[in-house]
Amino acid sequence: MADSDVKALTGGLELPDFETTAFTTPPPLADATVAIVSSASLHHPDQDDFAPTDVGYRVLEAGRRDYMCGHWSPNFDATGIALDINTVFPIDRLDELAADCTIGRVSDIHLSYAGNQFDLSAVRMDSGPAGAKCLREHEVDVVLFTPV
Repeated sequence: MADSDVKALTGGLELPDFETTAFTTPPPLADATVAIVSSASLHHPDQDDFAPTDVGYRVLEAGRRDYMCGHWSPNFDATGIALDINTVFPIDRLDELAADCTIGRVSDIHLSYAGNQFDLSAVRMDSGPAGAKCLREHEVDVVLFTPV
C-alpha cells in the first residue's frame, strides 16, 4: 500500500473535538524529568511484540539499549532504526541533555505504542490514559513524542 493509499484511507477520519484541553504547567526543563513516548512499536526482546491492531503500550527501560522495532507494515522501512535507534527514540540525545543540565533527568521508563492503527478510540480512551497514568506514577514532568 502506497503512502497515497494510506492518506486516502485516513484523510476523511473524523477528529475528536474536546471541550477542554488537559494541560499542566511543568517545572523548568532544567528541573524536569523527561520521558519519550514513541509510536515506533518498540519493545525489549523479553516483551511481547506488537500484533496487528495491538493498541496497548510497552514500558521501555531507559537503562537498557536492546530496543526492537515491532512494526509489521510492508510500507515501513526500519533501516534507519536498525542503524541508529535515536532516529525514532532519541534516548542518547536525552542522556546528553541531562548530562549538560538542559533537562533535570531522563525518566527511568518510556512508552511505545504501535503507530500503525486505524481505530484509535481504544488508545484515546484506554491505553493512552493508562500510559499517562504510568508516566505520572514515575514522576515524569515532560514527554517527548516521537511519532513514526
